[in-house]
Parts: sequence; C-alpha cells; structure tokens
Amino acid sequence: MSETEKVIELAKRRGIFWPSYEIYGGIGGLYDIGPIGTRIKNKIVNLWRQIFVEDNNEFVVEIETPIITPEKVFKASGHIDRFTDPIVECNKCHKVYRADHLVEEFAHISAEGLNTTEITSLIRDKGIRCPSCGGDFGDVREFNLLFGTTIGPYSDSKGYLRPETAQGMFTSFKRVYDSSRQKLPLGIAQIGRVARNEISPRQGLLRMREFTIMEVEFFMDPEDKDVPLWKYGEDIIRVLTAELKQKKEEKPISYKVSELVSEKAVINPWMAYWMATANKFVKELGISENNIYFEEKLPHERAHYSSQTFDQMIVLGNDKIEISGHAYRGDYDLSNHAKSSGQDLTVFKKYSTPITVKKKSVIINKDKLNNEDKNLIKDFMKRISNLSPEQIETLIKMDEKINGKSLSEFVSVVEREEKESGKKFYPHVVEPSFGVERCLYISVANAYREKKDRIVLSLPPKIAPYEVAVFPLLERGELVERARKIYLMLKTGFDVMFDDSGSIGKRYARSDEIGVPFAITIDPQTLQDDTITIRDRDTWDQIRVKEGELINTLKELVINKKR
Repeated sequence: MSETEKVIELAKRRGIFWPSYEIYGGIGGLYDIGPIGTRIKNKIVNLWRQIFVEDNNEFVVEIETPIITPEKVFKASGHIDRFTDPIVECNKCHKVYRADHLVEEFAHISAEGLNTTEITSLIRDKGIRCPSCGGDFGDVREFNLLFGTTIGPYSDSKGYLRPETAQGMFTSFKRVYDSSRQKLPLGIAQIGRVARNEISPRQGLLRMREFTIMEVEFFMDPEDKDVPLWKYGEDIIRVLTAELKQKKEEKPISYKVSELVSEKAVINPWMAYWMATANKFVKELGISENNIYFEEKLPHERAHYSSQTFDQMIVLGNDKIEISGHAYRGDYDLSNHAKSSGQDLTVFKKYSTPITVKKKSVIINKDKLNNEDKNLIKDFMKRISNLSPEQIETLIKMDEKINGKSLSEFVSVVEREEKESGKKFYPHVVEPSFGVERCLYISVANAYREKKDRIVLSLPPKIAPYEVAVFPLLERGELVERARKIYLMLKTGFDVMFDDSGSIGKRYARSDEIGVPFAITIDPQTLQDDTITIRDRDTWDQIRVKEGELINTLKELVINKKR
C-alpha cells in the first residue's frame, strides 16, 4: 500500500474525510469532511484567520459574499471566455479526458500553457490512445469549468457558482473602502465555499469540485513603497524563479525577504510580504521549512489576470504539491468591472502639495459645425467620439477629412496649465489564496508516522483535533468518576476528549491516530496519592504529576511541542 493510500485509509477509518455519497457509489471530486477532520479543518481556518487577518488588522478586514454570481460578473472578469481546461473525447467509447493530463501521464511532457491545437498535435505525434478502450481521439477543445445555474424562475437570468471568492471582493471594494475610512492599503479577506466543474478530479482532496477557499485581495497604491517588511526581519524564503526554470534548474534559491524586493524578484514589495506571511502559516501546519518553496510561473502558465504568479509548493515524499497561489492581479479586475458596470471604482490620491500639469483639451467650433448638414454633423461626432485629445491632434496634423472638409475646420486641441491636488487611479491587487481541504490533506499526510506497527498522526497542537485525551485506566466506577472530574476541569483551558471504551492500549492507539498530543490516565494510584500519568503522543514517554500541577504542566508541554 502506498503512503497516499495509507493516509486515505486512516482518514476514512478515523473520521477525517471520505468520498461523498458512498452508498450510491460516490461522485468524483466531492468529499465529506468527518467529525475529526472538521475539527482539524476549523483549526486550520482559525490559524489562517489569525495570521492573515488578525495579525494584520491595521489594514485587513474580512467580509462574506454570495456563492451564486450573476453571469455579467464573470463576463467582466474573463471567466466566461478563459476559465477553461482542454478536453478530448475518444471516437470509439466517447469517454472524455483532461487532454493535458493525458499528455503528461503518457508522454511525460508538461502541457501547461499549450493551446488546443498544440495538445492535439502532441496526442497524435505521441500515439496516445484511449486508456479505457484503445480508441483514437478527436480534436482537443476547451471546456468551461463554471457550474451554471439560473437565478429565480427566469431562464434568461443566468448565474454561476463562484470558482473563487475574489470577484465578490472586487465588486464590493468601493463599499469596503468607504467604510474603512478610504485608506490604502486595504486587504479584503474571505473564507468560503467555491465550485469548479473539474473534468477528471483526482488525488482526493487535492482536486475537488466543491471546496473551501481562504483568500485575501490586497488593494494598494503601486507607487507606495512603504511595506512593513521589517515584520519578517531576516526571514528566508526559498524561490524557484522563472529565470531558473528557463535554464532548466530545479533547485530553489534561498532569499531573505528583503532580497526578493531589492533584487526585483517580485513585481511589488507586497508580493514578498504576503509570501512571507504564507511561509509562516504553512510552517505552523507542521511543514518543515526545508520542504517549502515558491515556484514562479512562466508567462504562458499564468492565469489571464496575472502579471506575476508564484505557487507555494510542498515537498511530500516524492511528490510536489501546490498549497497556495500568489498572484499580482494589477488593476485588471477593478478596471474591467468599472467598464462593464459603468461604476467608478477608482480611488483619489491626494498630493502633499498641488502640482502644475499641462493638459490638452478638445474645443469644438459649434457655430461652424451647426451650419453644416445633418450627415456631416453625424459623421463628425461619430469620428471623434471616444478619441483622446492626442489622437484628435494627430488626425488634424494628417489633415483628416469629414465628407470632403478638413477636420480642423470644426475642432481644435489646446494645451493649458492646471493645478492638480491629486489623481484618480485603480488600486493594484496582490492575492494570496489557499484551499482549506488541500491544507487539511497536506497537514495529515505530513504528520503521518508509523511506529512499532502503530500509526501516529504527529499534528502540531494548534491544529490537532484535541490537545488532551482523558482516560480512566479501568472501567471502574471510582476511576471513571475521577477521570470525568478531571476532564471537566481541563475543558476550561484545553480542547479535551474523554474515552473510557475498550482497553487502555486501544484508547492510546485511537488518540495517537487522530493526532492528540497528550493523554491523561487516571489509575488506582491516583486515588491514593492524587498523581496522574501524562503520556506523550510522539515519544510514548510518560510522567506522573500531582493533580494540582496538571494544568501548568500541560501548558508547558503544549508550548514545548509547538516549538
């Protein structure tokens, strides 16, 4: 059994996660998160909220927006045209496959960023045939991953389940900006469910059709260089840059956070800030710093909205798994939503002192124009509408004609000096984005250990489902009663579970397998001298302490295990 299969088997057996609708055979890409998995997942979410939102609450706020989104939003964002994956259909059995995955699996060639024509050629050149029946394939085509629906009873009111939480934050930007005292930078965070109609979901929780995302859309002035990089001091981040990838290098380079900025490895200093924040968060999940790095995507690998993208990668055994994405979205989203909605989504930046600028403006000679016939007036207005003063000036210099008459007869461009107290602009956006279920799976797989034919889940206390388990050694009335008393006492300061079912060995094994760091055992000696056994999940070492010292001892043990 492979390591992945062992993790999945443990997850099913111990209530962490399993395929949804199992009694009907299951549905690919849909998973239930069980009672233990939900506790771990909630703690991961709370940890992310602490590190990304609460620790940055001077400029980050959290909102909640709907899952159902009107079609016009995704037309403006580019998802209707570009949120696609390549698919190919077998001409014989008509089974549909993700085309780029076929190429990668059977030709061992990365097809990321290739267009449908190029992938079609690869499939034919490499002789790739249907894995199911051996038939040949048709042409590769694009498949949109949005889940469609209708809003209300009207079939023409089309909507989609959101594939990310981002668009709700972009469309709400002005409301949040105004309610946040119109200050930049401004981070808008959101945690919520999303849906992607994946063609061939695989790898369990790593590629799902419905899952939870934790994202920040961080709005800032691209000219503002006042970024609190000092917060991360001399922190080291490992990065595989686009330049290294183009040289076929596979080993990341270690950078100080400040060096990422000074060496212009990132397009904006805030990229480095949020990458450092993500590095901190992932280490808190129990991932070794040596197994974390950021891979910069090449231009053809990036999403349509991104000017620069880094995927945060985790090395897990022989696998490399993406845990988060970091995109510099520029002003793509706000500018497109402004054009599509007709709303002003710019912000005003006030200068410290007014400046004098030269501005060109268009002057129409209305007296002369109104003496012309209606056709000329109509053609004139059609010709110059939506043109900038500079473009009209160029037409005048070229002696552009309107119905045989020079454009210069009816319009001129003049330059004036004006005082400006500030300017309007679209904020640029840096986006760190995590999938919660990915974090759950990676945390569990990373924590999986085997020790003397037993399984131990060495989760950090911050994300363990419980910090302490309380057991009576035997199912005797006085021991169970004393154990319950201690359990209730500990509940005021710890996440505690109580278990009095089966032998003590089986109870230790159960708590080890779900990742509980410490187990408290109440035995006959406890009734004599008030001492209690504390057992460590990872080492299996045991110590005895007085009941009165239990809380302080546990606090110290938990703190030490966090290190």
